[in-house]
Amino acid sequence: MKSFISLLAVAFLIFIFTFYVDGEMGVILIAFLVLAPLTSLLFVLNGRKNVKVTFDCDGYVKKGSTLEVRVTVEKSSNLPVAFIDIIPEFSAGFDTQPMTHRLSMYTNRRKEYTFTLNAAIGGSAEVSIGSVRSCGFLGFMKLKCQCELPKPKNVGIIPLIPDINSSSALFRTVADLVLTTEDDEDNDTAMLFSANTTLGYEHREYVEGDSLKRINWKLSSKTGKLMVRLDEASSAVQPCIILDLFRNSADEELHALRSEEKILQSVFGFLTLLIKQGIACTLIYNSPDGSPAAECVDNPEYPAMLLLKVLAYKVEKDKRISASTLVEASCASIIATTDTSESFGDLLKTVPNIDSTCVIVPDVRTAHKLQVPVWYLDDDNNFKPI
Repeated sequence: MKSFISLLAVAFLIFIFTFYVDGEMGVILIAFLVLAPLTSLLFVLNGRKNVKVTFDCDGYVKKGSTLEVRVTVEKSSNLPVAFIDIIPEFSAGFDTQPMTHRLSMYTNRRKEYTFTLNAAIGGSAEVSIGSVRSCGFLGFMKLKCQCELPKPKNVGIIPLIPDINSSSALFRTVADLVLTTEDDEDNDTAMLFSANTTLGYEHREYVEGDSLKRINWKLSSKTGKLMVRLDEASSAVQPCIILDLFRNSADEELHALRSEEKILQSVFGFLTLLIKQGIACTLIYNSPDGSPAAECVDNPEYPAMLLLKVLAYKVEKDKRISASTLVEASCASIIATTDTSESFGDLLKTVPNIDSTCVIVPDVRTAHKLQVPVWYLDDDNNFKPI
């Protein structure tokens, strides 16, 4: 609109100059006023049809670091292109102001440039090219290029995982359930021994590389040596964590991302604590292709790798994890969710033993009407009940 008003103002001045000041010079100015926009329009149309834009960046970046995005612009014609405006788009997890990159391609057939994004909130983020426009050299003509825009890229912003104190009440609750279940299994083993005159479990001394979930802690405390079972430990002894990154379409994106980051910190901080204390557990999460997956975590180095798998999943709006086919009976079930609205009840019903189930939410302000214990991770990295 401003360009159109400016054009009318110039036309009015040319009219005054031609008919009241200098007619010959006025004709020259009118010719220029007509020819220049037509030439600029040809530049716009040429750039609109013959430009291709691609970009690339790393799939992961640590929170607090910068992500480099490399953009490549190519033209398929030898004719000059005046200006190309490229407008990138990115998730609110990047603390960077919206920007427009303008470049000229008069002689170059290919140009590259790099811009950076500041990773501010941990979680699943996205980077894309939102718009590509061809501009004339006069500046007021702009048309969207006909090239196909490159596909968005999912970028995992790796959050800082807190060190949770083993004195946390939630950990003590889960650890007590694990020990109680192990005692029940030992009783079953004793009954097997009396019936068959052979132990239900065979053991040997721990060697480096053995799975921590196979350590028999009760026997180890008696013998003074780490003893491992030679068969697979029952999944009933392992706590199960269900990661439900539910993004409500009605929520502001920035609020949703902060809630997801807090849940990721809570889950992987708690997961790391369990492994350090010798308690193997099962994590159920949405894999990168969107389908639910379950993995047993029993190695202190595995949570960091598993976090990358979780971050590779692009969070879909209004979609909860479908964990019903993966949930097995376990000593304790922990559901970590960003949202406890009405639809959360369906997920809660999939848990076999509701008496040993609890829920982790992003913060103390999370409203809920649940009949199970609800916890949150406070600023001192301790789990507190709501």
